[in-house]
Amino acid sequence: MRKAQPKKIPLAPDPKFSDVQVTRFINNIMLDGKKTTAYKIFYDALEKVAKFTGEDGYEMWKKAVVNVTPAVEVRSRRIGGATFQIPAEVRADRKISLSMKWIVRFSRERNGKTMADKLANEIVAATKGEGGAFKKKEDTHRMAEANKAFSHFKI
Repeated sequence: MRKAQPKKIPLAPDPKFSDVQVTRFINNIMLDGKKTTAYKIFYDALEKVAKFTGEDGYEMWKKAVVNVTPAVEVRSRRIGGATFQIPAEVRADRKISLSMKWIVRFSRERNGKTMADKLANEIVAATKGEGGAFKKKEDTHRMAEANKAFSHFKI
């Protein structure tokens, strides 16, 4: 039998916006434990978003995260020697986690000079319903829709 799950350690809100979600996002950006660098990248990206669009960068970022958040995903389940992709709803905590990871991943893959530029471009694209992270969400939903026939199998 498995041991009890470890309790979640609460995150401290970020200094500028006092938002725990921003801290989560910054933790996703962070490489090699360099949190100060991650903060700088994120805040620079939000300033660039505000300069590009003329709107509040923080609000644009929140909208981008919501636009990229998936509702359903497929999970593999082995039944009688065959592996089926079974669509399942995504837990609330995992939804946010996936959307943040996708934004960071696809911004890293973008063309641009600095990470702040790349992140700013991905945030703007995600807000408009474009970009790699938004495409990933659409693909995930499409996969779940295609495998709807297997939804009667319990996960």
